[in-house]
Formats: sequence, structure tokens, C-alpha cells
Amino acid sequence: MDNHQKRNITFLTIGLIFMLSGIEYAVILPTIWRYLQILEAPPYFLGLGLSAFSLSALLTGPLFGVWSDRSKTTKSIILFSNLFEIAGNFMYFIGYSKWLLLSSRLVAGVGAGAGSSIFGFLTRSTLPEERAGIFAAIMACRQAGLLVGPAFNLFLRLCDFKLGPFVVNKYTSPGIFMCLLWTLLQFVIVAAYWDVPPVSSEGGVIVLELKQEEKEEEEEVPLIGSDEEATPTYRAVNSDQCETSTLTESEAADEESNPFKNFSVKFLREEVVVLLTAQFITLFNQTALETMVTPLTQRYFGFGELGNSLMYSLCGVEVIVGFFFVRWLSNKVADRVVLAVGLVICSAACIWCLIFLCKPRGGYEWQLSAFIVGVFLQLLGLPFVAVSQVSLFSKVTAEKTQGFSQGVRRSVGGLATILGPLWAGGLTNNLYIMLGMMLALLIMVTVSRTRAFNSNLLIYRCYKTVSVWLEYPIQANTLTSR
Repeated sequence: MDNHQKRNITFLTIGLIFMLSGIEYAVILPTIWRYLQILEAPPYFLGLGLSAFSLSALLTGPLFGVWSDRSKTTKSIILFSNLFEIAGNFMYFIGYSKWLLLSSRLVAGVGAGAGSSIFGFLTRSTLPEERAGIFAAIMACRQAGLLVGPAFNLFLRLCDFKLGPFVVNKYTSPGIFMCLLWTLLQFVIVAAYWDVPPVSSEGGVIVLELKQEEKEEEEEVPLIGSDEEATPTYRAVNSDQCETSTLTESEAADEESNPFKNFSVKFLREEVVVLLTAQFITLFNQTALETMVTPLTQRYFGFGELGNSLMYSLCGVEVIVGFFFVRWLSNKVADRVVLAVGLVICSAACIWCLIFLCKPRGGYEWQLSAFIVGVFLQLLGLPFVAVSQVSLFSKVTAEKTQGFSQGVRRSVGGLATILGPLWAGGLTNNLYIMLGMMLALLIMVTVSRTRAFNSNLLIYRCYKTVSVWLEYPIQANTLTSR
């Protein structure tokens, strides 16, 4: 097979990895609370168990990213990280005590940290104009796992037998089931995953040329202009082919060996801060709403397990369709436009919920309709923001340290998934405060993004005009005289 075929098969394998992560979440979440109760765990252990997975992924993501940046490989990293998924799920299967169960989620979360290496690989293996579409498809695979996961629970809940000294029941079976799936995935990765060369270095292809289409030009404009003249400019391209950074070769080599050097220059630049803020706010709001939904449906609509399962399945379908719509849309418009649309939709969703859900009015049918519209709008905006901010982030950070950069981005998202449920959990009876803060955060990042786009597009246009005048003074003078 040539590199193009290997690349496509590798992308399918990555999609399978993300699908398994979605399945794991879907089969463990419905049973972990009752499992902890059987082990005589206090109620706060549920929050600890759910946060432990995100915490270990948050801490290990940048480390796996540094590993992939230095080794320029991801296959061995994924195989290694999956061992933690296998071990963590086997510990979950054993159970025995609440502390072992908590430790199992902590260990399994280490395996999720390899996602930073995967996104770094995807950045190096895709052209800027196709990157958003690839990211959308990969993210949709995880949503597909969340959708099909409950179907596995239909037969896992029927398990009632012994496997040697271990009991297999509806609470322990998700652990051994995911342990087997992650083990099988190891063989798939060995056979169908290749560390293909970066697209930008195959056949002398130059990713970014001096002259690009207008859409590509706008994609490369920093979100926010900097007042510091000496601030380096980064792009997710191969520096051996295209001069896109003001760093010297010796500085670039030093940076590659030490990704923590000049950390403030890389990640405290305004355009990077805007994207990381969008990442945090989006996931914070999403997990907060997920925490709020179940108590809300029980209080106002009397939903039980069947009603909530049906609701989550329909939500999963909407999100998957949304990701594939964004995949199509990203080929038509710039990523920053997609981001703006997503932020506006999410803000509209919060406003709707503030008006119609905090203090429900009317009969049952009207309240249910208002609830459905609010959830629909919130889920509609999610794919727009998720895909565009990942794609833009990969374009404003250096390719040589892309794994570490994606690790930082995912760590910010992990922090949001920890704080979101904690914020919503204590405010389920004070929806005005909870939703009001979420709306304020969305408005803040929307305004920041709008200001960034308008000001820097103007600066960029002026810069290009001056550059043309300096290079072609005769034509410029002629144009001015006319």
C-alpha cells in the first residue's frame, strides 16, 4: 500500500479508538452509582469517580504529547496507553472496594491522555483545508460510541455468573467487557495503524504557499493582533519547506527538545488564549447541562430510565448529524466563521433556557416543547464550536510541538469537565444563577472572538497592501494616482 492508503486506514483505526472511548463512557456511567452503593461508598464518591478519569487524562495528556513530539511516532504511544485502559477496566471488574473502583477510573484515564498524541498526528497528517473535516469525522465516532453504548447494556445487565473467583453481574460486566474490547483493539492497531510521513513532506508538497485562496488567507490570520513586535508567529506547517516562523533554526531545535521553553510565548498569546477559553467554556457548559438535565426531567416530566435513555439516544443522533454537517460546511466557509456560528447558537440556547426553563409556564406539552427546543439548540451549537476551535488551534500553534500543544488544549478541556458538573450539581435548584453564569461566559468569548476577527482582518489587509506597495512601487504609485 502507498502512504495515502495507509493514511486512510490509519484514520479509520483512530475513529475506532474514539468510538471505544464513547462506548466505555456509555456502558459504565449508568451502573457506577449503584455499583458504589453496593460497595458502601458515600454519595460524594460518584463525583470523585467521574472526575478521576478526567483528572488523570488532564495530567498525562501533555506528557504523551511531548513523547510524540520527540519520537515523531504515535503507534507505540497508543499501544502503551491502551494498557492502562485494559488494566483500569479490569480493576473496575474486580471491584472489591470503593477505593479500588476509584483507582480503576484513575488508571483508565491515563489511557485517554494519548488523545493529545493522536490529535498531533492528525495535524501533521492533514492539509489545513481538510483538517476540520477530518476532526469532525473523528469526533463523530466518539458520539457514535455514546449512541451504541446503551445497546450493549441490554445484554450486559443480564450477566449473572462466575468467572473463576470473580462475580460477573450487571455492575461488574461493563469492566470486563471494555477490558476485552481494548485488548482486541491492540491487535487492530498493530495491523492497521501506520505512522505515515507528514502530508507536507510527501512528494515535495508545500502546504502553505505565498499566495493562497482568500479563505486560506483568512485562516492563517492570527485571531488577535499583538502589540509586541518581537512576538514569534507560529503555524502548523513543516518549517523545512515554508518560512512561517521568525524563530531561527537553532531556536527551533532548542524548542523541539524542550517544549516547555517559551511557554508564555506559545500559549499566552491572545489568539491561543481565545481558543483555549472557547474550549473551556464549551465543555464547562456542556457537562453542566448534562448534570442538570436528569434532575430536571425527573422533576418536571417524570422521566425514568427508559425516558432518559431515549432522550440521550436522540441527542446522540443529533450530535452525529451535526458533526457531519460541520464536516461539509468546513469545506465551504472559514473555520472562524464556523466558530462564530457555534458561539451564537450556544448563547441563544442559554437565553432560551433562562426564559423558558428556569420558571416553566403553561401546561405539560408546552413545558416539554420548550425543554426539547433548549436541548436541541445546545446540542446544535456543540459540533460547530468543538470542530472549529480544534482546527484553528492546530493552525496557530507550532507543528514541531503539536502533540504537547494538543495536550495542553485537552487538559484545559479536562479541567472544564471536572468543574462543570461540580458547578451544576450544587445549583440544580438555582437555575437562574447556573445558566446566567454560563451565558455570561459565552458572551465573553463571543465578543472576544468577534473583536479578534475584525481587528486582525483589517491589520492583515493593511499589511498585505503595504507589502505590495513596497515590492511594486511603480504599480502602487500608478494605482494611487488613479
